[in-house]
Amino acid sequence: MDVFALGPIPYIESWRLQERLVRARLDGQIGDTLLLLEHPPTITLGRAADMRHLLASPDVLDRLGVTVVETDRGGDVTFHGPGQIVGYPIVDLRLRRTDVHWYLRQLEGAILDVCCALGLAACRFPPHTGVWIADRKIAAIGIKLRRWVTSHGFALNVADLRQWFRLIVPCGLAGYDVTSLEQELGYVPDRDELHRALAERIVRRLASSGESVRSEGNESPTKIRRIAGGSLDMVLAAVLECQAVRREQTTVLPG
Repeated sequence: MDVFALGPIPYIESWRLQERLVRARLDGQIGDTLLLLEHPPTITLGRAADMRHLLASPDVLDRLGVTVVETDRGGDVTFHGPGQIVGYPIVDLRLRRTDVHWYLRQLEGAILDVCCALGLAACRFPPHTGVWIADRKIAAIGIKLRRWVTSHGFALNVADLRQWFRLIVPCGLAGYDVTSLEQELGYVPDRDELHRALAERIVRRLASSGESVRSEGNESPTKIRRIAGGSLDMVLAAVLECQAVRREQTTVLPG
């Protein structure tokens, strides 16, 4: 799996990038890809969103510089912004397991692994999707599938974001708090180390189906390519270049 850390990128731009990557994955132009990034302050409304869960008025949102986007992922309303790590895996589940519930559990499990490695008692909280510390949600998950290729993904709260989550009913779950690594640990973990840990756990979890991952090479999943401030074309070109290099490395010349 090719992993890219993109830094801050507007939500709409990341959505367009995912759509292009999904098409490229379906066409066999690229392999499985993980994007790690963050967004400017953005409230996203999933397919199941209830507008009553958007608590702030348009004037307040405008004053705070918050963009509202209706998106095609599953789920209700959530917040994205600085202080999160957002992950968008573009994965062909036909090469692993064509089971959306299995995929959701693997994303949860990867984030659980990272939180537990930091000493936190992270857990699932059925029937709600995501990762929790007791009854406090630390990571939200919302995905989309197109012919078994995934897009959208997860948002892990790293810094204290309570001021932003007060603008909404997070994920439509009234009565539950949102938390962060900073709130639980008392400090903000190193972002690069979190990127490495998340990439490693996601690759490991998605390989746990026991099926052969035919399109992927043996490159270490912890190698992260950083692209700061690039255009969508630049990011797509980098992903295509990685796939071309991978194919060249695995080509066996006739002897």
